[in-house]
Amino acid sequence: MLHHLVLDVAQLTAAQASGPQNGFSMILMIVVMLAIMYFLLLRPQQKQQKRHQEFLAQLKKGDEVVLQAGILGKVYAVEEKMVVLEIADKVRVKVLRNAVVGDAPRPGEPDKGEKSDKSDKKDDADKSEKK
Repeated sequence: MLHHLVLDVAQLTAAQASGPQNGFSMILMIVVMLAIMYFLLLRPQQKQQKRHQEFLAQLKKGDEVVLQAGILGKVYAVEEKMVVLEIADKVRVKVLRNAVVGDAPRPGEPDKGEKSDKSDKKDDADKSEKK
């Protein structure tokens, strides 16, 4: 009987000792997950927002831009919250400054995510030289 009582007390003590450690490791895991989420998701988004705000602040007459709707135009005038764009000869529209997404793509210039034909040819030449 005494032997069973000693075993029960030992098991209870072990269970209590592992409880706080288990809770601490769980809290630590949650903190690590939040830190990973911050650095992988939130921080890059904040940097992108900051770059966009700087771009909008630097808009000036003559810049070629693209709107959220995909409309390309040249900045005709810049106001505090509005931008007047010339989208065709003598066709001007007034849009919110926040509707401007970025610079208009230049003809012959590849998109930021794509490689140009010249770089593809160069890559192919490099591969053939290595063989």
